[in-house]
Order: sequence, then C-alpha cells, then structure tokens
Amino acid sequence: MHIPSIIERKRDGHALTDEEIREVIVSYTQGTMPDYQMSALAMAIFFRGMDARETTSLTRAMLESGERMHYPDDAPRIVDKHSTGGVGDKVSLILAPLLACDDLWIPMISGRGLGITGGTLDKLESIPGFRVGLSHEEAVRQLQSIGVVMMGQTGAICPADKKLYALRDVTATVPSIPLITSSIMSKKLAESLDTLVLDVKYGSGAFMKAREEAGALGEAMREVGEAMGVTIRVCYNAMDEPIGCAVGNALEVAEAIDILRGRGPRDVRELVLSLASEVSQVDAAQLGRWLDDGTALGKFRAMVASQGGDAASLDRFEEVHRAPVIREIRSPASGVVTCVDAETVGRACIALGAGRSRADDAIDPAVGFDRIVKVGAAVQTGDLAARVHARDEAGAIEAEKRFLGGFACE
Repeated sequence: MHIPSIIERKRDGHALTDEEIREVIVSYTQGTMPDYQMSALAMAIFFRGMDARETTSLTRAMLESGERMHYPDDAPRIVDKHSTGGVGDKVSLILAPLLACDDLWIPMISGRGLGITGGTLDKLESIPGFRVGLSHEEAVRQLQSIGVVMMGQTGAICPADKKLYALRDVTATVPSIPLITSSIMSKKLAESLDTLVLDVKYGSGAFMKAREEAGALGEAMREVGEAMGVTIRVCYNAMDEPIGCAVGNALEVAEAIDILRGRGPRDVRELVLSLASEVSQVDAAQLGRWLDDGTALGKFRAMVASQGGDAASLDRFEEVHRAPVIREIRSPASGVVTCVDAETVGRACIALGAGRSRADDAIDPAVGFDRIVKVGAAVQTGDLAARVHARDEAGAIEAEKRFLGGFACE
C-alpha cells in the first residue's frame, strides 16, 4: 500500500480499513515506514480520531505485531491493573504485590514516563540493580514462585506499541483516545488476562481533562477488551492534585514502601484498596491487613530480589538517591489549601529532569517533590507546602516558582 495515501485519507477524516491499519502497523514494526510518516499519521489520528471498529482493528494489529504470554494449564486467575496516568501515581508499586498475596498472578507489563506522567519502569529502575527486561520464560518462572512480576515489554510483545509509545511522547500526540486505547489494551491483552481493572484519570494532571473525556476513553477500552474476551472493570478518579505527597521516581518509590509498611498518605492507600477490591477474591479489610502486617511488603521485597534488585536498599531508600539540593517551599499565605495543581507539579518535575522531553532523554531518579501538602489542609504563612529535590540551586529556585504558581489557599 501507499503509506502517504493512507495518511492523506485519515488527514481528510476518512475511516481506514482493517487492511490499511494492519499494513501501517506491519510496515512500521518492520522499519519500512519511517518515524516521520508515523508521526504524521499519529497527528492525523489525534485530530480526526478513529471509530470503534478502527480502534479495535488498531489494537488487534498492534497485539498481533508480536507474541502473547502463555501460562501453565494449572495457573490461577491472571489479573492486572492499568492507570491512564497521573502525577505522583505510584499505585502499581503497591497494588501488584498486594494482589499477589491473594493467590493471583499479576504479570504487569508497564511503560516509561509519558508526558507529565511518571513511568512505572522508571520508578522501579531507581531501585539499585532492578531489572525490568525479563524474558517470557523468566516472567513465568517468577509468577510460579511469587505470583507477581513487573517488567517492560519484551522485544517479542507488542513491538509496534513499543516504538509508537516513545514516538507519541515527543510528537504531542499523547492525549488521543484511539492511540491511548490501542497502546494500553494491546499490551494488556498480550498478557493473556482473565480480568483487568482500569484506573481512568481525569483533571488537570491527566491526559483527559474532563470527566466526559475520561468516560469516552474508559468505554473505548472496555469495548475493545470485552470484544477480545477479557473481563474489564473501569474506575474513574480525579487527578487535579498529585496522588500522595511525593512526585519523582525515587521519591515515589520511598512513599510506596511507606504505604507497604502500613503507613503513608491516606489517599494513596484508599485508591490502592479500591482498585484491588475490583479484582481480588477477598474483601478490602483483608487487603488492608496485608498492607499493615507486612505481607504485601514481603511480596515486594521478593519481587525486587527476584529481578536483581537490592532488597536491602528498601530499608534506607531515602538515602539511595539523595539530590544535591533539597529546598523547602513555604506557604505564602494562611488559610485552607484549595489548589496544588497536578499539571503544574508534573511540568515542574519534567523541568527538574524527572521526565523526558525527548525519547532518548536520561531520567534523574533523585529529583522531584515530596512532603506536598494536600488540598483541604489548613496552613499558616510560612508553613511547609512541599520540598523540592533538585540537581542544583538554580533548578530548585525555578521549581519553587513553578510549584507556587499552581498553589493556592484561602
């Protein structure tokens, strides 16, 4: 097929055929379709959209670009969770080992940072030695041993999505329902799941700003998943302030460890328990006990060790990546906090080096924010609103200005 003609058809608002979509994905995966053509098509899809048939066809083509995971006949239920992204969203780090306590298998294939959203793989790689590049055989052995694996896409799983995922991040085509749906669902369907819970975010720090947009995305993913035989649970959660009190790769891991010790911010714990309850075989009370008594932390430690990570470092994680400059940000006024804008915090983190502006950018695991005050808290002038962790003093000062630009109390 003539790729420029396909791009032109979508640019002009026409629906692509299943054959055209399949040809695009095959050509891009094989390298005969260059990045600049896929960038053009992604932008055309961003503006023109895709109907339900096209979105399902795109998801299937991306899924079929590689292999699917397979398990022994006596495997328990296979479940997973996916979030559409959030600032400070470290839920997967807690949820995956927690669900493994319930004799479920969680083969969580995750991605890297996309836009202002931090990536689960980037966070995990802030643990010394942690290896996200596992083979299918290694992943299944780990599932048989401890019930949970958190890994990146292998070269064999959805190679089309792996290429397109990185391209979207640097071509301003992230917030597109068909592209988000096909990216998420192709990876998750490749896990050969029984059940998937989707945490669909909306608000300033989410790709979907309005609840209605989030609803459209959630329904698109439900439709695709159910068409392919997977039970889908969709939950909608606001993303107007950061989740928890820490944003940044190592800082979020530290907060996740705190929650796995039965402590940490209440909003993160409640979100974890809510999502886990959608797919678990036990009630929220039992899930909470596994967080409080160290059972879930034990699973996390076992996963870290199994994937080459330094499990001993989890006991002193605040020291593993310590930024050269830690600056306190003080509230400029007294009152009740009405805004800690998630998008503002997320963009400030990108500027610090916690995320990517280009696909090949390196991530600084140490930088970000912690001790972020929550909306609804009462503060006095001069009270701590957050701390910024930066590589140098100039970066810290600029991050403070950015943070306060999204902070309000009255």
